[in-house]
Amino acid sequence: MWRADQRTLLLAATALACSLAVEPAFAQQADNLEPYQMLRSLQFVQDTVIMGDHSAGEMQRFMLGTLDKRLRTVSTAVFDDPRNVDATLIYAMSGGNPATLDYIAAKDTSGHFDNRVTDVLRKYLSGKGSLIQKTLIGMVPEYRNQRIGPYLALIAGNVVIGKEPKDALQYYDWARLGAPGTIVEEAALRRSLAIAVDVDLVEQGLSYARKYARRFVHSPYASQFADLFVKLVVKHFGEITEEDIEDTLEFMDNDRAKSILVRIARQAAIDGKNELASLASRKAEERGASARTSFDAIAKLYGGVANLSTDRVNDVLSAIANIPESELTPEDRAIREAARRIGEEVVRPPTLNSLGQDKNGNIQPQSAAVDVSAKPSNDVQGSGSTTAQNAGGPSQKLDPDFQTYVDRGQSALTAIDKMLKEGEKPR
Repeated sequence: MWRADQRTLLLAATALACSLAVEPAFAQQADNLEPYQMLRSLQFVQDTVIMGDHSAGEMQRFMLGTLDKRLRTVSTAVFDDPRNVDATLIYAMSGGNPATLDYIAAKDTSGHFDNRVTDVLRKYLSGKGSLIQKTLIGMVPEYRNQRIGPYLALIAGNVVIGKEPKDALQYYDWARLGAPGTIVEEAALRRSLAIAVDVDLVEQGLSYARKYARRFVHSPYASQFADLFVKLVVKHFGEITEEDIEDTLEFMDNDRAKSILVRIARQAAIDGKNELASLASRKAEERGASARTSFDAIAKLYGGVANLSTDRVNDVLSAIANIPESELTPEDRAIREAARRIGEEVVRPPTLNSLGQDKNGNIQPQSAAVDVSAKPSNDVQGSGSTTAQNAGGPSQKLDPDFQTYVDRGQSALTAIDKMLKEGEKPR
């Protein structure tokens, strides 16, 4: 919408800013720039960061500080140009100082700023997003095709995500469509994937994951994407196929793909999903097999854990024992030790003792001398001192009322036996 035809200009502006950042004369140069021109450089730097140039993070902070100073010192006549009004609002929504927006809006006596927008941003940036939900939702369609539209849509998604996560997906879609290839799209895609995982939208989740993996896998926030993708795959494996996993990882470099596959294998092994653990481990070992990395050792470990329940236990124990300690994290070492113990128990030859019960694991019978009377508070047992009769041991004295009940029952049975015997006598 606003990037393709400006890349050259933005690159030049950023390069100029970089070169002048260390010059005392930079403040004078910045004074000659319009806020919207400075914002374009800021946007370019931010987009460069999420595309993988993490060294541009310092420049982003520098640009935010410089633009903040410029906005506080600029003449109010500058805002006769709507591009500078939008630049101020976008600056506030792009990590800028919220107090600067308040300062400028308070000085606006010409009606350059929409009071609804400034009020919404003021509350949102101060953590009171729930108070402006209705107003914000009404403004998003109105500003949808404006420069601030994608940013407002992203904020709307953030506001409604708590109560109406599926509605938030619509706002994130609008944000992505309005600002493709930018930090706005990156944030919207990542948050859309989080919603899909939470509410079990498997097909949509895979779609978001594929888009993110193709466009923003080098983003500094890609670790969040990896967490979400691993959770999606492990939770829904079966519905998610091997082909789905491969499609998502297809355009990643081998190290990144191996890292995610190993994480899938680890979580699957912990959750007892051995088929997925074995699959992910095998895929991790196959990916870039010619270039061995530390991920290969971890993949072998979790592939072995997945095969403990097969008839290859001895091979598994040998394989995981040969993995160097230095290539495993403390958590992986603990899992290997647990797998080793389980495997050794599986292959241990049976003995005569193993055919009996483990005496240490049994509850020892109570002696007749032990008081096993019910506690007064036990409604099931009653409030008396009734004790059970120990098998093979001396009889215990019963509660008087219960003893009377037993005696009556025995008398009735004796009388019935006597009548039956009399009926069997020949007449």
